[in-house]
Amino acid sequence: MMKVLLAGCNVDYDLIRELHEKSGLKQDITPETISAAYARISRSPRSVDQLRVDARAEVEKARRSNRNIVFEMGHSSVAEHAVFNIDVIGVSRLLVEEIEKFRLCSYTEKSQRYVLFDRDFVVPEEIVRAGMREEFVETIRLQNDFYHDLYERLRPHVFEKNPELAANPANRSLLEGWAKEDARYAIALATQTQLGMTVNARNLELMLRRLASLPLAEARLFSEKLYAATREIAPSLIRYTQATDYDRLTRPRLRTMAGILLEKRQVKADREKFTDVRLVSATPGADRQAAAAVLFASSSQSYGRCQRRAARLSPREMKGLFQTVFENMQLYDAALRELENVDLRYELTVSASCFAQLKRHRMATIIAQDYAPRLGVTVPPSVRLVGRQKEFMALMRQTEKRYDRILEKAPQAAAYLLTNAHRRRVLMKFNARELYHLSRLRADAHAQWDIRNLSESMLRQARRLMPLTLMMACGKDGFAALHKKAFPGK
Repeated sequence: MMKVLLAGCNVDYDLIRELHEKSGLKQDITPETISAAYARISRSPRSVDQLRVDARAEVEKARRSNRNIVFEMGHSSVAEHAVFNIDVIGVSRLLVEEIEKFRLCSYTEKSQRYVLFDRDFVVPEEIVRAGMREEFVETIRLQNDFYHDLYERLRPHVFEKNPELAANPANRSLLEGWAKEDARYAIALATQTQLGMTVNARNLELMLRRLASLPLAEARLFSEKLYAATREIAPSLIRYTQATDYDRLTRPRLRTMAGILLEKRQVKADREKFTDVRLVSATPGADRQAAAAVLFASSSQSYGRCQRRAARLSPREMKGLFQTVFENMQLYDAALRELENVDLRYELTVSASCFAQLKRHRMATIIAQDYAPRLGVTVPPSVRLVGRQKEFMALMRQTEKRYDRILEKAPQAAAYLLTNAHRRRVLMKFNARELYHLSRLRADAHAQWDIRNLSESMLRQARRLMPLTLMMACGKDGFAALHKKAFPGK
């Protein structure tokens, strides 16, 4: 007889603590009991709901079981059944980029697109130790003053440019958001923000260890505070939290070696040779490879035979196969998993504002260089339209002058001073299915203009190499028209 039972759900921890105190319950309330019960499923004839009862009755026994299974036997996936919801408050935008590198966690961040930020910012410990606090704070305040002034100039501009939307009071928040999202290009990565984070114990342990290994004092402090907030809740599932030599030393040593192997004169020669979007590699014969995967998934033939057949398909047969793949696709349908057999790799040059959105596509492989003022800055078109480009660029030059001074004395913390307009190079690899997801969200008319421009360029370049695989890849707003064009009889 089939049963589906609710074993647990997210409950506010303050409520749990309050109920625990009022009930006088002696045993710990911990997600470790669920992990222990689920770990025993494979070796016990008892039903899983009874295993949960047993684990709750003997919490210490459950903890011993977890330690043995997770750390002695190496079945780390057991720790994934223990899940935490974490409030993260008062961290810098720079640190958020490190926190959100962890793929298998969930994040919701205070948005600079929708919220007008105050003048709160992080002063890095490294800056204070270098005796540069005053210079740092002065620059940040100049940036914040310009940000608020720019917003006041952009807000009426946005309303004037969109009279039909402005006529409806319900659109006020939307239009103000457009002004905020362009004004934010003036503020620094030191700006304080907050986020909600959901993480399981296995990824929490990894996060603690990796952040403890970073050279930034703020990252190490965050690791300490995160451990302090969770260690009493699930001690049997979180053990290895200290920085390792692998995490701490590998990256700095690679930087040194890269500096030796890449001649400096070549770096100087390359300074002006970059484009914002460049598709550097893709699966050869991508449409044929996608077709082979479709044939394999839809038959009982070997992959080798499917590859050979796909290679011999006529243009008409290829088009017919892909029309069958996409004909019944609707706006929110995910592309078939077979498309994951086609890979793309891009070199991108993006603003910090754009990267803040791009990094959320965590299933992709995203390798980012440090922010580099020599790559220039991204200036929102609206800043030019309201006549503030000259002041904007003057602020950028002043910021970079202070950045250079800090770079000499506190190189690890210099990036805190750079703004959302400053740029970095990114190497991004993903498959065609993920490009569908990226395009739906980021090439849509409602997407922020910076990442929309980037995504549209990525899609254009990819379509030249795999037109059939990407025949229905577009923003949400363009899906209906594209579908009608591809299937006029539907």
